[in-house]
Amino acid sequence: MAERTRVIEVVPYDAEWKEQFNNIKEMITGYIGDFILKIEHVGSTSIEGLAAKPIIDIDVVIESYSVLPEIIDRLAKEGFEHQGSLGVEGREAFQRTFDDGYMKYHLYVCPKDGKGYLEHIALRDYLRANEAARNDYQSLKLQLAQVYRYDIDKYVHAKTKFITDILHKTIYRH
Repeated sequence: MAERTRVIEVVPYDAEWKEQFNNIKEMITGYIGDFILKIEHVGSTSIEGLAAKPIIDIDVVIESYSVLPEIIDRLAKEGFEHQGSLGVEGREAFQRTFDDGYMKYHLYVCPKDGKGYLEHIALRDYLRANEAARNDYQSLKLQLAQVYRYDIDKYVHAKTKFITDILHKTIYRH
């Protein structure tokens, strides 16, 4: 199972996150680069200026699930445990089984048309382009990190309406 966040800590944006992502991306490309379309930095650490939990979210984008068995096999040989979808449609989670020296990160393999991937990109790009929304999201995250400091499930749930509202402005416009 994915490692559970014990204490929710939202910290100021750190330019080092981009460099850490690039280093992890290079490592992953070395393992499975011939099976993937691209690797995207998603989540709050990918949005310059946004406070975040210091955990890098990475979406490895594949053409289709047809290549997933080979990716699972290769990543297993490199010390990654496949964890399944963890209840999120359109992504497969992987966890490193040992400390590889990088900052903490979540690795997801997603088909290019997968719901999880498309939502990650829509949210990231919207927050990158909209300073007011980015500031509102940061305020919300900081407040929720105080209120739900030891309850990641409630912290995540309490952000859902804000995120859903953005997704309805972007990929789920009616």
